[in-house]
Amino acid sequence: MVRFLADGHTGEAVHAEATLMEAFFRSLSMILVSEIGDETFIIAAILAMRNKKRVVFSGALSALAIMTVISAALGYVVPNLISKKTTHNAATILYTFFGLRLLYIGTRSKAGEMQEEIAEVNHKLDKTVDPPWLMRSPLLRKIKGTLNPVFLEAFILTFLAEWGDRSQIATITLATHKNPFGVTIGGILGHAMCTGGAVIGGQLLAMKISQKTVAFLGGAVFILFALHNIVFGADKE
Repeated sequence: MVRFLADGHTGEAVHAEATLMEAFFRSLSMILVSEIGDETFIIAAILAMRNKKRVVFSGALSALAIMTVISAALGYVVPNLISKKTTHNAATILYTFFGLRLLYIGTRSKAGEMQEEIAEVNHKLDKTVDPPWLMRSPLLRKIKGTLNPVFLEAFILTFLAEWGDRSQIATITLATHKNPFGVTIGGILGHAMCTGGAVIGGQLLAMKISQKTVAFLGGAVFILFALHNIVFGADKE
């Protein structure tokens, strides 16, 4: 009896570790294919050219880490409101949609699109002013006066750009049916890698990135996620 209980606990521990690692690697790969060359990547790259790299990195990554925690938490809550089978099917549909959309974008991509996006972000940064809600709040104005303004700029711009972005929705979706801790850790590490690359030499890298290649790679990853969900149903995960 004791041996059976021990084996049972060991089996559960092994399964838990396996699901944690699967969620971690899924989240990491998803962020890497979603964020390279994305708007948050370009924002970090351009800000790092104008300011201290470590300050831009810490501000941007702080925003992305908070966003990842929020997204994973939302994904964790959803299955408690909707059945596991429904969330699983919804995740499969979203993965398929993201994958097909990225593949479509890849077929429509033309040379020079990344340069145009960099120029657009540059223009937005040049015109950046304090939002009205910041000017109206004494507390937020005080925080702005206390924190490093470059850190705050990187944080706010990154947070706003990431809100509602494909990677945020995909993180919520992944956390609905995978270990939320693994999703969070993998997502934060993926963001750290992308943001680190952006601040070190992001604009040069972005100019050399093929939008077509990134879109096809991202599309393939999301399609693989969808196929995995179809082959391994909700009851097998």
